[in-house]
Amino acid sequence: MGNRAIWEQASTKHVREYDKLLEAARGGGLLVEREHELLASVLATGPFVVHLQSGHGLDDVGLVKAGARRVVGVDYSSVAAGAARRRARDVGVDCRYVVAEVPGVPVKDAAADLVYTGKGALIWMRDIDAWARDVERVLRPGGHLFVYEGHPAVPLWTWDEDDARIRPDRSYFAKSHVNDTFPGNGAQEWQWTLGQIVTAITTAGLHIQVLEEYAEPFWRPQDGTNAAAWSGRLPNSYALLARKPL
Repeated sequence: MGNRAIWEQASTKHVREYDKLLEAARGGGLLVEREHELLASVLATGPFVVHLQSGHGLDDVGLVKAGARRVVGVDYSSVAAGAARRRARDVGVDCRYVVAEVPGVPVKDAAADLVYTGKGALIWMRDIDAWARDVERVLRPGGHLFVYEGHPAVPLWTWDEDDARIRPDRSYFAKSHVNDTFPGNGAQEWQWTLGQIVTAITTAGLHIQVLEEYAEPFWRPQDGTNAAAWSGRLPNSYALLARKPL
């Protein structure tokens, strides 16, 4: 089964848990506190936002409630896009969704004030340089890219609760590996280092303004798992804000 089919199957979770996610959307979405802080000045301008790999769309609700004029979400799962579209309509926010693969975003050149992405997005990019060029194309001069993402080191950590360990079958410098956990179980992930991500963005012509790494993961399973890698001693997520020159 290919990545797209696996993601369609995984996205049925957004349908099964529709009411729970709708409640979260009505509560304001899923932007974390640091996202609000880093994006405050951008969102204060009422930007048009393009969200690449928008998934369940709760981040989009958060962006609109924090000031975005409109959000267009792009996801290659028709199941995810359909559920997000319905949820936006139920909540009454200006979020629209298109089904498309990234890169290859069906948005006009220089249309977006802000491109938002992350929380499990970049691991599905086969070509990080093509992704960065697509971001630059979509952004207007002076527009921003914001990434809030799992740290590239995260796939290396075991989920052992007693001691943080690196999995013997993973390498920070490997090209890719097979995902063996939900939601992408069986899918191929691409292992981009933080250096490769930063280089792709700057080579595409964007200027990085903020790059921060955090010990706190952006996602935890709901079964009570408390992996030792989340103890505060290892990187688990990061945020990046970049700007396209005028």
